[in-house]
Amino acid sequence: MSPPSVESVFAADGCLSKAFEGYQPRQGQIKMAGLVQDAINDQRTVVIEAGTGVGKTFGYLAPVLLSGKRALISTGTKHLQDQLFHRDLPRLRQILGVKTDIALLKGRANYLCPYRLEQTQKTARFSNRRWRQALAVIERWAITSKDGDKSSCAAVGDDHGIWPLVTSTNDNCLGRECPFFEQCPVVKARERAAKADVVVINHHLFCADLALKQTGFAELLPQTDVVVLDEAHQLPEIASAFFGESITARQLRDLIQDLGTEAKAVPALPSLPEAGSELDAAIEKARDALGEATGTRVSWNELSDDETVFSSFEQLRDALEVLTEELKQAAPRSKGLSHLHTRAEQLLTNFTAFLQQSETPAESVRWLEVHAKSFALHTTPVNAAGEFKNQIESAPRAWIMTSATLAAGGDFSHFTRRMFIPNARCYQVPSPFDYQKQALLYLPEDIPEPIGPDGAREHTLAALRRVFPLLKASQGRAFLLFTSYRALELAASILDEHLAELPLFVQGEQSKSALLDAFRQSGNGVLLGTQSFWEGVDVRGEALSLVMIDKIPFPAPGDPVRQAREARLKEKGLSPFIHMALPEAIITLKQGVGRLIRDVEDQGVLVLCDPRLTRKSYGKQILDSLPPMARTRHFAKARDKIIKDVAPVVHMEVTN
Repeated sequence: MSPPSVESVFAADGCLSKAFEGYQPRQGQIKMAGLVQDAINDQRTVVIEAGTGVGKTFGYLAPVLLSGKRALISTGTKHLQDQLFHRDLPRLRQILGVKTDIALLKGRANYLCPYRLEQTQKTARFSNRRWRQALAVIERWAITSKDGDKSSCAAVGDDHGIWPLVTSTNDNCLGRECPFFEQCPVVKARERAAKADVVVINHHLFCADLALKQTGFAELLPQTDVVVLDEAHQLPEIASAFFGESITARQLRDLIQDLGTEAKAVPALPSLPEAGSELDAAIEKARDALGEATGTRVSWNELSDDETVFSSFEQLRDALEVLTEELKQAAPRSKGLSHLHTRAEQLLTNFTAFLQQSETPAESVRWLEVHAKSFALHTTPVNAAGEFKNQIESAPRAWIMTSATLAAGGDFSHFTRRMFIPNARCYQVPSPFDYQKQALLYLPEDIPEPIGPDGAREHTLAALRRVFPLLKASQGRAFLLFTSYRALELAASILDEHLAELPLFVQGEQSKSALLDAFRQSGNGVLLGTQSFWEGVDVRGEALSLVMIDKIPFPAPGDPVRQAREARLKEKGLSPFIHMALPEAIITLKQGVGRLIRDVEDQGVLVLCDPRLTRKSYGKQILDSLPPMARTRHFAKARDKIIKDVAPVVHMEVTN
């Protein structure tokens, strides 16, 4: 029996209707599937913005599976990657009756490294009982695990500090010289991927391999007929993290830590531990020279004029050079020490190049990122996504880039310009939801503009005063989304005192997944989050009926990479605000707005607390880019929507 056609899959009497009770065809999903099928047949590049509720996952998976062609599917996060591989693909493969072989491939840090596990078992002496217990759990899991994917070791949290000791990085992997190479989970995962018809990866791995920072699927791409990039709006920024060079305090400390482990296993030169200690001290001195500021991103040209800062980094480079020379002498004693010498040499080369006073190439910008106890030096291309153009032009194949947010209004040019794909065919597939009936957009009056530290605080307080009675009326069931941690912390402190009757869930108190689970289970919670909760969060039904967004998410000023991009636009006679800041803010805002209505039965109120939406000329462009909700400036109408459609069982007096 031959597989069904793409059209019949989504028909009222098609195979999806037989598999899902209450299935109703969605015209947007049918349209999207047709666009993907045409792109596959014609080997073209398409960009598809699929509104919330379109069903974009099945919209691209069905034509990919039915095409019989070899495909690579990349998602925005490992969570979505696991969902595709473990749930969506197997389910749809069964429904369609195809025998497509699928494989999951993650970055090497997600897989157990048998060599590093053995080294840790031999040398680690944990004083912390929980770490000893975690290691024992991993040891037992390693014996029975089929693939070594750490996500299957549920008893040890994904973010536990022990994982870096038993997984590898591209820097510390011994490759074919490793005594465990034949049984390495990373190698086996890549072997499975090489044989599969459809391989599921994520954007970080995709960009890392294109940038030649590690090998994984790069050898698969020439044999691939279809590339699907889901959540494609994330790609330009993720690419920036990979298509440049970085030297971090973490890399240097990892080198020192691995040196200590290797030196315990293999007798080394007596001077080697001392050189490691000197490098560690130089790292501390360099960080101290940067001062108190944390979380800042600053141009290296601004810092390099500071004699204290520049001198401390020169001394750090000298300490790394001494350690590199010591490792050169020790390298013949073991493969591990030899590999450490290679790592140190590469770090030294990159560090020296960064510190050179010659002009940074026009296409790149040197900058420094400061953290509480560490730092990172970066050389970043002004537009890092140019590699995609090279890959797209390297061979005939279909490229499908899709997301719920790719356009500013109907304009895709910001995305296509950053991705170097000016000739891509772009389509918008609207959401099937009836936003006019399901949602109300409330734009509060008399809120000050969030300008300056004092203005930002007053703005947050005013926004809380406007949303507070709505929280009472809806009995919680709300997301309060902020553009800064400072605003979030201020709001959390106030609501913790004045909204004690409702459970409060604040970003940072638990992991994102734990926080969302607790919010859903509460039934009347109020969740406060920043950017990480603006996308990839799906809460359907009555658990979420009110969303407040404090400000238009314009990027913070002063970022050195952004400044370089702005300068490039000015050179071309373009406005950085119109051609970069505004479309980026629209796309991000659309992500946050998309948290409210997730299903045809959902009802809700969206509160946008930025007065610039009604006072500035660009406000209309932003509002017109959002889903077509009914709008009001009046509190009473927002309250009435909640009482009538959102929380009709709540009978209470609500006053402004």
